[in-house]
Amino acid sequence: MNRLFGRGKPKEPGPSINDCIAGVDARATNIEEKIAKLETELRKYREQMSKMREGPAKNSVKQKALRVLKQKKAYEQQAESLRNQSFNMEQANYAAQSLKDTQATVAAMKDGVKQMKSEYKKINIDQIEDIHDDMADMLEQADEVQEVLGRTYGMPEVDDDDLQAELDALGDEIALDDDSSYLDDVVKAPNAPDKEPGADSIIPGKSTIETDEFGLPKIPTSLKTT
Repeated sequence: MNRLFGRGKPKEPGPSINDCIAGVDARATNIEEKIAKLETELRKYREQMSKMREGPAKNSVKQKALRVLKQKKAYEQQAESLRNQSFNMEQANYAAQSLKDTQATVAAMKDGVKQMKSEYKKINIDQIEDIHDDMADMLEQADEVQEVLGRTYGMPEVDDDDLQAELDALGDEIALDDDSSYLDDVVKAPNAPDKEPGADSIIPGKSTIETDEFGLPKIPTSLKTT
């Protein structure tokens, strides 16, 4: 059959909604450019009429302005219709994309739940509880070992009251050692003399007695023994 009639051509995929939106937007943009040109032409006619007197010439310009204004109104309606079409297609496209995203999210959630179930089957709650109990026992045994290692041997038994009394007595001794009142006598001691002995008894203007380097009166040479 294919040899007799030939094989039909595969159908080409139709334009996507994004292509349709782009085409409608391009048409609307083209019409808006025409509207801008008509507005420029209409402004020119208005300026001409403002400078002209009433008469056939002004009426002719007025007819041209009315024709341009009608075209502008028609183009504006077309542009508005195209913009509405584009907006509606964008809304439909947004809804379709949202549905696709929702489907992808649901599929991902299903895969996640499936993986969680598969991994959960590998976990034995009873084994975890046994491990937890064993760990608690090991920690308790470790505490007992530390307590045994920390025991003291050969220490004399002393009453707590005796220890407290000795501690209080030790505090009193420390307080006595900190007493510095004995230094007060040193502070009150007289200053060292700054004059030679007998200097206060010497009267100015009278004969003085010579003294040696020790402050003692010198012996006259006539009295020295030979």
